[in-house]
Amino acid sequence: MKYEAKLKDATWPVELNNDNKSALVNGKTLDYDIEQIGADRWLLRTGVQTYTLSNLTRNGTDLEFTLNGQWVTINVRDEKELLLEKMGFRVGTTGGGGQLKAPMPGKILKVLVNSGGEVKAGDPVIILEAMKMENELKSPVDGTIIAIHVDEGQSVEKNELLLEIETIG
Repeated sequence: MKYEAKLKDATWPVELNNDNKSALVNGKTLDYDIEQIGADRWLLRTGVQTYTLSNLTRNGTDLEFTLNGQWVTINVRDEKELLLEKMGFRVGTTGGGGQLKAPMPGKILKVLVNSGGEVKAGDPVIILEAMKMENELKSPVDGTIIAIHVDEGQSVEKNELLLEIETIG
């Protein structure tokens, strides 16, 4: 599986081969082994180096974790996200504040929230089918759903308003 990883101002192409536990990172092959050692802790071995990963969370394309005790945030995008961006689409949320707009034309498969419900930034709220792929659209902010403008099965256009969220804070 191919990815693009961005840490601070540096971006690297990454290709994982889970069958033989190797990664091609920025043109260099790296063998690895990962072992879960607790509910939220892993040991990552690369060559003679060993790293401890813990506190792993995902927010959209951002992965946050501690690596040997230091907090790290890395942006990781997969092949689908890179292809959609290349085609001029943006996966996830569009719009600002408490609005979620369709990032591309498609069909609403599922509305995952109800009016009056509370959401956190990054919570899945709508499943949009576009180009024969299901896209999980996420809340752009923490807040309360104040209006849902679409129904399941409805076709939508790019930038069409899907729902509104009253922000908290």
